[in-house]
Amino acid sequence: MTETTTDVQEAVDTTTQRQWVTIVWDDPVNLMSYVAYVFQDYFKYPSSKAEQLMLKVHNEGKAVVSTGNREEMERDVMAMQNYSLWATMEPA
Repeated sequence: MTETTTDVQEAVDTTTQRQWVTIVWDDPVNLMSYVAYVFQDYFKYPSSKAEQLMLKVHNEGKAVVSTGNREEMERDVMAMQNYSLWATMEPA
């Protein structure tokens, strides 16, 4: 391998290994109990963790609900949006 090829491969490896997060934002529409239910249903979080994350969304305006690679977070954001929650993703 040449030095240029190695540099490109390292850049690709760094990009694919970067961690991303899914953020759920507070909205005036969904009930707090529904948000906790979604976290339990989709992420399989125990009720205590789902409640803690729901309260963070409610009190702080947002909460990080999952972390992983970009493709996983795209899937989680789409799932949250399918549950009618406002969700985005960003690099960790």
